[in-house]
Amino acid sequence: MRAMVLREAGRPLEPTDLPDPSPSERQVLIRIHACGICRTDLHIVDGELTEPKLPLVPGHQIVGTVVDLGSQVTSFQVGDRVGVPWLGSTDGTCQFCLSGRENLCDEARFTGYDIDGGYAELATADERFTFAIPPGFDDLAAAPLLCAGLIGYRALRMTGDARRLGLYGFGAAAHIITQVAIWQGRQVYAFTRPGDLTSQQFARTLSATWAGGTDEHPTELDAAIIFAPAGDLVPTALRAMAKGGVVVCAGIHMSDIPSFPYGILWGEREIRSLANLTRQDAEEFLQLAPQVPIHTEVTTYPLERANDALNDLRAGRLQGAAVLTIGTR
Repeated sequence: MRAMVLREAGRPLEPTDLPDPSPSERQVLIRIHACGICRTDLHIVDGELTEPKLPLVPGHQIVGTVVDLGSQVTSFQVGDRVGVPWLGSTDGTCQFCLSGRENLCDEARFTGYDIDGGYAELATADERFTFAIPPGFDDLAAAPLLCAGLIGYRALRMTGDARRLGLYGFGAAAHIITQVAIWQGRQVYAFTRPGDLTSQQFARTLSATWAGGTDEHPTELDAAIIFAPAGDLVPTALRAMAKGGVVVCAGIHMSDIPSFPYGILWGEREIRSLANLTRQDAEEFLQLAPQVPIHTEVTTYPLERANDALNDLRAGRLQGAAVLTIGTR
């Protein structure tokens, strides 16, 4: 099979021919149609997440068709269209798994990090961490739901019933969650790099109440989600926060948070981090997505141009999400 392979952090992915994988007892074999490009992929390729298996096929927003089944698989049949997210497996026995917090499992393994992922023609996945794709979404539209959507949804839930919601960094996750938040009756304030008029206008087309730079302060917020991997946005968001508000740091990697005066945290304001996702998140969000309904804005690249997609993401040249087309139906 064709694949794009990371052999060393900090170097471009290499186009490589690999043997076709075979599913184990509880795995499905998937012919991949599309795979979303995620900022987490960028953190892996750039060496900011430091313990990937190498060589590695990145990618954890996989959409494809089941073409073979392990002997113990009961959830899917050949021909089913499925998606595979970041969380690839857990031990199922630890205190976190047994208390509904499998996203914190110490033995968790992650797609496109510990397990070869979706920058390839084929992939295997644990049937328990594989999900049916809602029929209203084609392959390209569905791929960003599997991380940008899922992580955004988990972050949104952490904000409780906050009405005035600030989103810092208006990329793949923010453009999806804006739609969910507005559908829920919230007001969305979109914060971008100062001067990024294109992203600000994009946010307005999605019915954001306001869009502007992170150096602006249009109103007091009840909650904020920081999608950009910039620690200096934490005190920025805190300064905009009403008493009792929460700032959710939604990235898997962030630059250091600078020191800030206690006064901007006081008043029962909170800072929370988000770690991974659970199967319940996936099941709930994939049921919700057609109800909104969510529209995903995508820029497509053929598999062989995965490095170009990562470069465009790194440089902030994308609107919405990037998706690799591998065998799109």
